[in-house]
Formats: sequence, C-alpha cells, structure tokens
Amino acid sequence: MKVILTQDVKKLGIKGQVLEVADGYARNFLIPQGFGEEATKTKLKEIQEKNVKDQKKKSEEKDKAQDLKARLHGKKVEIRVKAGAGEKLFGAVTAKEIADILQEDFGVSIDKKKIDVGEPIKHLGKYNIKLKIYPSVQAEVILMVAPE
Repeated sequence: MKVILTQDVKKLGIKGQVLEVADGYARNFLIPQGFGEEATKTKLKEIQEKNVKDQKKKSEEKDKAQDLKARLHGKKVEIRVKAGAGEKLFGAVTAKEIADILQEDFGVSIDKKKIDVGEPIKHLGKYNIKLKIYPSVQAEVILMVAPE
C-alpha cells in the first residue's frame, strides 16, 4: 500500500515522503497513529504541486542570495571603535555591530548568526568576515577596524 507520511517516522522516512509499505502496517499503525495517510491520486498530485512550488521558492531564494553576494563580496566595511594602547580595543567587535554596519552602508539586513567572525576581534586592523547568506552561497567582506 502506498502511504504519504504526515510526520517524520524513525527508520522509515520523513514528512511528505511517499512510501510503499505493508497493508497491515499502514492500516494498523501509520494511519491510526496519524503518522501517515493513504496515497490517493489527488493527494499525490497535491504533493507534486507542493514540491514544484517549494523548488521554485528555493530557486528564487538562491537567486536573491547570489545577487546579494554580488553586491557584498569583496566590499570594504569600516567600523570605528574606542581603542587603548597597543591598538587593543575596549571590548570586542561583535557580529551584531557588523550586521548594523552592513545595514547602514548597504541597506542589507543579515542575521547576526549568519556572520562568521572567527576569533573575537579585539585589535585594530583588517579582517576577512564570512557572511553565510544561503546554505550554498557565502560572501566575504573586508572589515577595517579603526580608532574613533
């Protein structure tokens, strides 16, 4: 019997997957427990349309991410901070501050969790910062940390 999973089932499959399982397993376990439903022609067509829509949405998101990468990759961003002797900062430059600077300079809103600073920035100088825009798209900006 063909079944469409409505939830992730351990050792069987993930939500939305269409599987061929034994009739008894489907009728006695999957369907009554709410883990699956019988795969009719209309349900299969709905899933196919949903998959097409999801693919289109993902490709649009990836295209937007590529455009954003083209706008940001290799650009220089400057941040001015208080510094003491020996070019050491009072505190550190955080991902949130970098996100705020990107918003001001380029009008781009990037989540601070997607900014890879590496080690904490505690000295004046030049740093390469990776931006994880999309799972397969990353941009790199040059951060110039200068004294106020």
